[in-house]
Amino acid sequence: MRIAPSAAGPYNLPSARSNGNADRMTETAPTAAPARSRAHIVARMGLIALALAAASTGFAHDPAQEPERVSIRSSPPLGATLQLPLADHIVVRKGARRMYLMHGDDVLRTYKIALGLHPVGQKERSGDFRTPEGRYFLTRRNPHSEYFLSIQVSYPNDADLQRARHHHWDAGGSIMIHGLPNYLHRPPGYYEKFDWTDGCIAVSDSDMVEIWLMTEERTPIDILP
Repeated sequence: MRIAPSAAGPYNLPSARSNGNADRMTETAPTAAPARSRAHIVARMGLIALALAAASTGFAHDPAQEPERVSIRSSPPLGATLQLPLADHIVVRKGARRMYLMHGDDVLRTYKIALGLHPVGQKERSGDFRTPEGRYFLTRRNPHSEYFLSIQVSYPNDADLQRARHHHWDAGGSIMIHGLPNYLHRPPGYYEKFDWTDGCIAVSDSDMVEIWLMTEERTPIDILP
């Protein structure tokens, strides 16, 4: 899949449907969550170990690889190098609930995402539960966060800080791309259907492993409405 620039914007990506019923997410009343099984915890720990091991051995970029989704089912042999392409920028379309890992005009991966509890509009201050919009960069990585891996996004940028100062607001921060909580407080299906973060961008655990492996520090990320 290739992406050609258009007059409408820098990325001619698939757009959200007008009604947004299939992909839009809204808050709903919580229900009791089942306890996370020991087997599931072990599986998540295995994914973390895989991400850390691959990061220590580096990346191999194979331009000929088809841009199809990869399902990581088991760890490779010790010392093996994962043949995953490396993204040079990321595009997020909030309205479509999609994240695109890009290399040039090529889409390497597409992921379904969840946003903040108040997903529409630009994040303006701490506690507004909105996901930022604008140009940012990936910064700090945390394999020991409260969620399954996390990569920090460089919000607030200069424009965000200027807007917050003008209104005497606290701009907030700690916007991350991350997986599911380490301890689920709701049924697993809730996290697949609804926006549930404080403003971060959430993906599935398996998708988070790919994002972790296919990006580097200072990778640009454009978050669009």
